[in-house]
Amino acid sequence: MRYTGTVEILSARVLLRPTDAETTLRFYRDQLGLAIAREYGAGVVFFAGSTLIEVASHMAADTTGPGTDATGLWLQVRDLDATEASLRDAGVTIAREARTEPWGLREMHVLDPDGRTLIFVEIPAGHPLRTDVRDVTNG
Repeated sequence: MRYTGTVEILSARVLLRPTDAETTLRFYRDQLGLAIAREYGAGVVFFAGSTLIEVASHMAADTTGPGTDATGLWLQVRDLDATEASLRDAGVTIAREARTEPWGLREMHVLDPDGRTLIFVEIPAGHPLRTDVRDVTNG
């Protein structure tokens, strides 16, 4: 039976888990010269055409088992609970159920057939990623 449901992806980025974070950051920032979209305490997100590349320094690569590869996908969804239910209905195994992380994002992990981690993310209202930082007083 073919599943006909959909998961609405709002945005996505490639998530890199470097074995040497400083070397990887220098490569993307200094050698490739990618513009920085966002910096946070444990990583940097770069603009890369129509996508983003995140070097997650806090998630060092560990290639010893499934879901521990050095590359993953970060997929933002509108409603994580609905996405989880939809994926379960489609027969997808949830590797880590939805939960709120210490940094305020709600995340759920799924492994693709090759063991690559897909991190489904919901950005709750009031989270800094949903804050409009434009100065509207200079209109």
